[in-house]
Amino acid sequence: MLLSPLTLLILLLVIVFMGFKVLPEYERAVIFRWGRLARGLVGGNGPGVIILLPLIDKMIRVSLRTVAMDVPPQDVITRDNVTVKVNAVIYFRVVDPQRAIVQVEDYLYATSMMAQTTLRSVLGQSQLDDLLAKREQINAELQRIIDQQTEPWGVKVTAVEVKNVDLPQEMQRAIARQAEAERERRAKIIHAEGEYEASQRLADAANVISQNPAALQLRYLQTLVEIAAEKNSTTIFPIPIDTLAPFIKGLNRP
Repeated sequence: MLLSPLTLLILLLVIVFMGFKVLPEYERAVIFRWGRLARGLVGGNGPGVIILLPLIDKMIRVSLRTVAMDVPPQDVITRDNVTVKVNAVIYFRVVDPQRAIVQVEDYLYATSMMAQTTLRSVLGQSQLDDLLAKREQINAELQRIIDQQTEPWGVKVTAVEVKNVDLPQEMQRAIARQAEAERERRAKIIHAEGEYEASQRLADAANVISQNPAALQLRYLQTLVEIAAEKNSTTIFPIPIDTLAPFIKGLNRP
């Protein structure tokens, strides 16, 4: 059965329009013609309008935007034999669309697997204290290693961040006891330093008073004022020996 001219025209227009593709600014196209990587096509690889040969060319879209991918929690044994569960997030983007399609089957999956294995490897060489305190250095080392491995795929890793480090309950209690002991040690040191400084001040005050007896009298009067302000029912007045010295001398005269 022969097709009518109108039907043939419509079919021809549909085939022609199938050869026009529009790519946004953040996408590029990797085009295969008869199974081979095609270069130098009309319209290039985007963005904008791409002209293809229907039923001959195959186009694969590749996004150039940064991808934030969660790395699933990994069980890691640290260098000091502590088992922790660590997860992270990796930021990367495609810088060479052709290599991202030709050199690896699925660059998203491959990057995720590379991040998981590198996370276990790097953290397994670190001690628990370094994992908790030197997070920035570990992130930089993870980013360097993963980026080096994904560079042949045309993928650029811009950042890797370790998010959570889950410790066993026993280790959490041990760390809490260690922190409490450290706080007690600092408190004792501060208290001892305060006692030492106070003793120094008292020694200086004693030297001043011993050199000037009038200062002792003034201190005595100040003490009396402080005792009177307390409104006690019984008041004891301390009398320095120096105050009674003139009377004692008078009694001893013949």
